[in-house]
Amino acid sequence: MPQVQMPLFPVGSHEINEFLAFSTSENEITYFNGHLPVFTHAKEDLKSFRLITSQFIINGSAKQRDIAEAFGVPRRTIKRYVKLYRDKGPSGFFSPRKTRSASVLIPEVIERVQQLLDEGYSVSEISKKLTIKHDTLNRAIYSGRLHKKKALHHP
Repeated sequence: MPQVQMPLFPVGSHEINEFLAFSTSENEITYFNGHLPVFTHAKEDLKSFRLITSQFIINGSAKQRDIAEAFGVPRRTIKRYVKLYRDKGPSGFFSPRKTRSASVLIPEVIERVQQLLDEGYSVSEISKKLTIKHDTLNRAIYSGRLHKKKALHHP
């Protein structure tokens, strides 16, 4: 007759549910299924944390509630990463984030703005004159796509 065996987790580990636990060291988090380690990642590695916890949920090893309670993560956040895993798989956690380009600042507009900056107009004046958001212009200056005119110092 088979005997039911309760999972035994390593000393100092924190239970996620009756099958999973995790322990933290100075630099790493290790996940256990019973007494067997199944995954380890650096404490600061959020991408790996999101991957493994989503994988636990999708594989049926844990529920969203289990992860939320064990790690203090909002359920909405967990749902977002489970959706990412389902849509893009593990690579979705490690692919570069898509950023929007400043479609307002097409080459012709950048040329015109730079011309106005060279003539001594302020960012605020250019913003009003060309109806471009002040922040958009400042981001372009900060990123190096535009350059403010250097002020001349008179003795």
